[in-house]
Amino acid sequence: MHTLPSQAWVEIACDESGFSGSNLLDPDSPVITHAGVDLAVPEAAEVVAVLRSSFRRRGSTEYKSNVLLRPAQRESLEWFLTALSGRAHVHVIDKTWYVARRVIELLVAEPSYGAGTSLAADHDAAALGIYQAVNRTEFLDAFLRMTRTKRIRLLDHGLIDRFFATMPPGVPALRELTRAHVEDVVRRLIDDDPAIPPPLEPLVPALAETALFWSGGRRSVAVVHDEQSALTKWRVARLRTYLASALFPAPTPLLTVTQVDSRRDPRVQVADLLAGIARRMHARPSDLLRPYLVGGLYPPTTLDQPTGWRV
Repeated sequence: MHTLPSQAWVEIACDESGFSGSNLLDPDSPVITHAGVDLAVPEAAEVVAVLRSSFRRRGSTEYKSNVLLRPAQRESLEWFLTALSGRAHVHVIDKTWYVARRVIELLVAEPSYGAGTSLAADHDAAALGIYQAVNRTEFLDAFLRMTRTKRIRLLDHGLIDRFFATMPPGVPALRELTRAHVEDVVRRLIDDDPAIPPPLEPLVPALAETALFWSGGRRSVAVVHDEQSALTKWRVARLRTYLASALFPAPTPLLTVTQVDSRRDPRVQVADLLAGIARRMHARPSDLLRPYLVGGLYPPTTLDQPTGWRV
């Protein structure tokens, strides 16, 4: 299947939790988590079998992360996290911070497939002004509506008017932003300009960060992922090309992405459980999770909070 020698690549199974399409400002779902596990199919199947047995023993027929977080399942939760020690990683994205950065990355800086990843230029200062603005929700909602171009073929001038009308005045990076430039960017989005990454798809930078983590600049990563409409073949190809060129001459971080039905792959089931646990515990991680913080996409004002876990 792969042309590289076995020692030059690793296969990682992934899934997410908290992805809500373009509804990125939902206060009930503030983060998205993307988990990757380095397990062989038999190893993952054994983990799943042990957990299912534990669930039945404690009177639950459900097999979900929220069930695993119940007090009655504490022993199983600790066993699960211990079983994955050194074999898993979670990337966490604060959705509101992601959207604030997208304003800068798309309209002020030059759009790049590295946006939202550790390879991107630092836009924290500019994005923080938006994130801390009194009317940030109104402004970010205007930005989302303006850039949600999937079903339109013409500029909506009313949406652009609202974007400028709600723009927070205390963000220097936005002061030089002209209507002509914004209209040009939106037109490029409408025309599906291949040079511009999808503006509202946090799974794209999450996939990139997962590949970068497991690659470590030493090997390529073949991803097995739960089926996701956001990860189209075209987007994956563009991301793979960008990462390869950005890190040349190191091995290309992202080798392939194969999407599967999670019900048929126990590795993806394990990744799904871990992603769900991390999403629900992101604000108050257990001591078992805290030592494995490895970074993520969170505003600088909350960097003391967990943003990613290696467990």
